[in-house]
Amino acid sequence: MTEVKMIRDRTGPFEERPFFEQSEIEAISAAELREVALFPKQPEPIRVDRFIEKRFELVEDYDELPPGILGYTRFGLKGAEAVIISRALEEEGSRVAKRRIGTTLAHEAGHILLHSHLFATGDLHEGARRFGGEFDAQEQRVLCRDNFVEAGGTSSGGYDGRWWEFQANQIMGALLLPKTLVLDALDGLLDTGGLMGRRRLDPTNRQRANVLLSAMFDVNPVVAQRRTEQLFPAKDSAQLTF
Repeated sequence: MTEVKMIRDRTGPFEERPFFEQSEIEAISAAELREVALFPKQPEPIRVDRFIEKRFELVEDYDELPPGILGYTRFGLKGAEAVIISRALEEEGSRVAKRRIGTTLAHEAGHILLHSHLFATGDLHEGARRFGGEFDAQEQRVLCRDNFVEAGGTSSGGYDGRWWEFQANQIMGALLLPKTLVLDALDGLLDTGGLMGRRRLDPTNRQRANVLLSAMFDVNPVVAQRRTEQLFPAKDSAQLTF
């Protein structure tokens, strides 16, 4: 990964935080999948468990976690040491739960790819104790709650300043539904327009696109919806009917 741009930050648990353009997130995710030969030639589910195993030499473990906690990654000075997923998800055994395991693993992979170096520096400040248990400075881990993974933030739709969760979700979407594969999957539903010739998703096709992506990449519908919102912002689609 190329050198990361860092900016000063007093709202989170670190003195500085990384900054990524969405284009960088897409490029990082695609490059990482290709590095371990897990970028498919055509749209299909991404084996994110194999990605973590091959890329970080880690196999997820399952443990009893508090209600609302889907998983976490334990970090050390040399990077990620363990990826833990809620045993309740595994024991549920439903298709929805299995998909949530994949989503959680991709979210944790995002933390490892983007945030390992922050733990290696040990550059914490007083903010590390102000997040109601989200950041565990003693255990060197970020607890990932269900309202920040598939739900995409708080009940009001935002991340309440938790930039690390927003960034992990950006990588999560790009790993599970790589941009070029999404474009291939939705080829028949997209329009081309605008000065830059960008491909756009008409509002009338959004629900159909979400259903298609959910099935094709084996993710829960809300994950597919978040990804289409990310790749095809509503403001761009609105131009079609202006």
